[in-house]
Amino acid sequence: MDGTALARTIVAEAAATAADFTARTGAAPCLATVLVGEDPASVTYVRMKRNRCAKAGIESRHVALPATVSTAELVDTVTGLSEDPSVHGILLQHPMGHHIDERAAFEAIAPGKDVDGVTMHSFAAMGFGLPGFASCTPGGIMRLLDAYDVDLAGKHAVVVGRSAILGKPAGMLLLGRDATVTYCHSRTKDLAAHVREADVLIAAVGRPRFIRGEDIKPGAVVVDAGYNEGNVGDVDFDGARERASLITPVPGGVGPMTIAVLLSQTVRAAVTGIGPAAG
Repeated sequence: MDGTALARTIVAEAAATAADFTARTGAAPCLATVLVGEDPASVTYVRMKRNRCAKAGIESRHVALPATVSTAELVDTVTGLSEDPSVHGILLQHPMGHHIDERAAFEAIAPGKDVDGVTMHSFAAMGFGLPGFASCTPGGIMRLLDAYDVDLAGKHAVVVGRSAILGKPAGMLLLGRDATVTYCHSRTKDLAAHVREADVLIAAVGRPRFIRGEDIKPGAVVVDAGYNEGNVGDVDFDGARERASLITPVPGGVGPMTIAVLLSQTVRAAVTGIGPAAG
């Protein structure tokens, strides 16, 4: 499944909508990025998102805070952006440092500006199918499955991973499409047995080649949301591709979709507010 091509289409649609919004209002959709400290990977990631914003006609407002910032100071900063009518979306980059209460910082993001889908409000919206923003990676996965006409109703979907912004919401979005969902993780006993039963497999455990190709059910759809050192995913791609009917490469699969959904949701926040049901 070619995430790069689909992401290009999504971003082009967002750019066209952003241009129309700017022409009507005189102001571009605005994404505020907040970065604590100077973690090299985070700095690079935020810079890449800001560059993508510029290409899509989205204003990027960057707030750089020192690594020594307190939770209270960070919450005040995010609250200020939430209350600023010229800001339509907020991206709070993590990790933020061990001394920061990340949950408190995330919850300072107004629901209507949580275009990264990291707040408890967005999590609940994904679970209940209510208006809100999807976590970007699970949202991207769902768009990828839709683009390739994967019928989820009645299928057994196995999600390997349980993070609050990837594994857990991915399972809820799949459940909302009438899939039967099994959650697994690094401590699941006999993980291979669960993987072998998956019609749709979402790998999001953060361990290189953790899922063996030989354990993939013939004809299964495999979505590898992992990205590890050496440009490898959580699935043994070479082995899995021999058995899967559809599979995402790493890189070029889920990764581009994550940023595309972020930009799309930022434009949606500017144009309509929270918009339709998450996912």
